Amino acid sequence: MSKLQHNVWLRSVKLLAVLCMTLPFAACWYGYYTFHVVMPLEWSGKLVIVLLYAALYIALGNVYEAFQISSQKIASIVFSQMLAAMIADGLIYLLICLLAKRFCSLIPGIAAIAGQLVVSALWAFCAQKWYYKTFPPLATAIVYDMRPGIEEMIREDNLEKKYNVKITLDIQKCLKNMEVLRQMDVVFLGGIHSHERNKILKYCVEHDIDVFVLPRVGDLMMDAARPTHMFHLSVLKVGRSMASPEYLFVKRAMDIVLSLIALLITSPLFLVISAAIKATDGGPVFYKQCRLTKDGRRFDIIKFRSMKVDAEKDGVARLSTGEADDRITPVGRVIRKFRLDELPQLINILKGDLSICGPRPERPEIAAQYCETLPEFALRLQVKAGLTGYAQVYGKYNTSPYDKLQMDLMYIAHQGILEDLKLMLATVKVLFIPESTEGITEGETTAMGQDYPKDGTMV
Repeated sequence: MSKLQHNVWLRSVKLLAVLCMTLPFAACWYGYYTFHVVMPLEWSGKLVIVLLYAALYIALGNVYEAFQISSQKIASIVFSQMLAAMIADGLIYLLICLLAKRFCSLIPGIAAIAGQLVVSALWAFCAQKWYYKTFPPLATAIVYDMRPGIEEMIREDNLEKKYNVKITLDIQKCLKNMEVLRQMDVVFLGGIHSHERNKILKYCVEHDIDVFVLPRVGDLMMDAARPTHMFHLSVLKVGRSMASPEYLFVKRAMDIVLSLIALLITSPLFLVISAAIKATDGGPVFYKQCRLTKDGRRFDIIKFRSMKVDAEKDGVARLSTGEADDRITPVGRVIRKFRLDELPQLINILKGDLSICGPRPERPEIAAQYCETLPEFALRLQVKAGLTGYAQVYGKYNTSPYDKLQMDLMYIAHQGILEDLKLMLATVKVLFIPESTEGITEGETTAMGQDYPKDGTMV
């Protein structure tokens, strides 16, 4: 089957998911809620509501990767689809209440959600079975330089059914005989210098072989390049991040409005958590810690205290080891699990120390340790630090600094209002994923995860 046929079939199956998830809502809408709107709608008006729901579901489903039947577990697909569906259901319910000029019964909506859960589970199971039966694993080659271990990552993410690794070799061996790639469907390139990588890219494109590139820092800096024309030639301009004034104005306005709304909504939680912390050991409710933001400016980040008062009495800055960390209080374990310890940072956002989206701020001591081995880590400070970002949505607490740097540079290269909105929505899913709060290995203070050369060769 050609790649075009593969994509057509896959899109058709994904469209079927949208149709199946929209049907329970449509039944709920036509069977109950249409009779409660103040002004009766024509058939076209009723259809617009259904189409609006489908559009919302598609947009949210793409944010939460709800249709990735070839790379996600069934449970993850169902969870993502239900999260997208429930948010779409909630938004349309609010619209219906406006049309009805009152709060309508939630029972039909809850029934629709129950139907969507059944439909989602059936679709995910059948769609994944169909995909793996129809499309055999792709013959895969892994070529690496500074980034070995891709085969292990494929196993960890349960992608063996999609990528059948036939060969693994270092870049020098591959360049001596690129014909070994001829029978491959997919090639993964890990941490290879641009000059050598481009030779393989040209070969693969010529022979219709798909390539996944694990980039280096320099690649991501080039990703932010702005095309221009000079000397009658196409030129790429690369420099320190300089967002437009319009974007910065809208971003700051969003920060203020959303943080104020969030503070009002979560104010009861502030009272409950504060009382619980105070009742546990009588210590202070809040914990302040020096962090770095744009251009290295220091500020005090505010959190609910989740550790013992004397957690770092020895004066050594160290990262948490997760559940194994005996410095965490009983209340701290609960609020960390649900990210509630982060709520006071809404105050930092309102003050302007943080933005909602941006690289997470590091402690000066930890950042200094990272920079000793990875000087490029300071490139994260091109923009204001944030409450959430690429590293928080797509990585984990114990993701290595190099990988965090790459994800943060990717955000810096593509920052924009739509990207920020997408990150905000994607963060909702992360709140329910326990793996994203895993601690580092016992005894590590920097969570480097692996050693990197000091000569800049990882760039």
